Amino acid sequence: MLRFYTPGRPLRFGWPIGVVTVKIVPSILYVALSTMTSQTDLSKLKPTADSLLERAVQAGHIPGVVAAASSSQGTVYEAAFGERALGQGVAMTPDTVFWLASMTKPIVGAAAMQLVEQGKLTLDEPAAKFLPELADVKLLTGWDSAGQLLLQAPKAQITLRQLLTHTAGFTSDIWNADSARYLKTMNLPRAGSGKKIALSVPLTFEPGTRWEYGINIDWAGQVIAAVSGMRLGEYIQKNIAEPLGMDSTGFRISPSMRARLATVHQRDPLTGTLSTTPFEVSQDTEFDPGGGGLYSTAGDYLRFTRMILNQGRGNGHQILKPETVALMSKNAMGPLRVNLLRTQNPAASLDAEFFTGIEKSWGLTFMINEQQAPTGRSAGSLAWAGLPNAFFWIDPKKDLAGVILMQVLPFVDPHALGLFTAYEKAVYEQIG
Repeated sequence: MLRFYTPGRPLRFGWPIGVVTVKIVPSILYVALSTMTSQTDLSKLKPTADSLLERAVQAGHIPGVVAAASSSQGTVYEAAFGERALGQGVAMTPDTVFWLASMTKPIVGAAAMQLVEQGKLTLDEPAAKFLPELADVKLLTGWDSAGQLLLQAPKAQITLRQLLTHTAGFTSDIWNADSARYLKTMNLPRAGSGKKIALSVPLTFEPGTRWEYGINIDWAGQVIAAVSGMRLGEYIQKNIAEPLGMDSTGFRISPSMRARLATVHQRDPLTGTLSTTPFEVSQDTEFDPGGGGLYSTAGDYLRFTRMILNQGRGNGHQILKPETVALMSKNAMGPLRVNLLRTQNPAASLDAEFFTGIEKSWGLTFMINEQQAPTGRSAGSLAWAGLPNAFFWIDPKKDLAGVILMQVLPFVDPHALGLFTAYEKAVYEQIG
């Protein structure tokens, strides 16, 4: 079992970063700060972070990586090392396109909250009011002696809040044994396939009774599509990606994006070697999989995190109201807590828990660490990750956000996770 933890000495902290001016120099973004406190020395971050990332590639631990960090004012670090596909000689660049997987979820959450702002959705009414199919969902209570399903109606109806906080009862076959058994028994595709029948699965616990990660945001995406009258990708493009200038983000890989696309790699559990895989999210789907179907770049995703740091404003547009960002950024599931994800599919993910021993709650599509993390991340920060070891965090208290993107399976691969942890710690030690 792999647990997310970073040993080391106590960290010292500076102040938020000032205004930035940006200059591009051969594939790496260098940033000069026009104002800076005495405790913030950006010149130390670049060599430290560059060295961490480059060593990981040179050691063969990962094929390639792009990492970036930002204040509310602009990018403070961005670099790329390694190859887009191992052994093929195409260099990783800052504008490389990655499969975001579950880093899609916060963007879908922002889309849902736009509709809540407009009064078109509500957080705590039955979501079946907006998507009638949700009224027919059953609860899986177990299996009889003959191996037949035991199903019943849930005691409570699912709400949008529960979908956005993973407390609705939908789980994932990667980490839930009953979900894995159900998909296998019924010969169903996974939600990420974009086939609507993949959403026809039962709950594995009563709505609102616990937190367990699953396909909830795929359902939330369908609620958005039903209410807006658009496909989810169309809605996100019009209302989030385009206003923020995220021109390399989408469920569909454009020709320009494909020319910069990184390949997913799989680590052999016995030899530790990496090999390329043909995996790609289907480009011809019945619905846009809001749980993990987006492709994007580090720079684009940093624009999204910067919008959150700026209380909903980015690229000259007010994407969300400040009070909505505040609502998204606080615990939205009461006394329930995020817990260990125990794998049912070691090729896809190892057992994973972020910051063991630290309480984690869930906002409206963000994990929230309730105490300061050992990397230096402030209590109350927002974060999540994507299956191929893509990670981000947003620290409003220190006016700092970070993104690191890799394309390596399984999730929380020790080398990839170790690099993320070391990178985040370096950012905080040097400029946090």
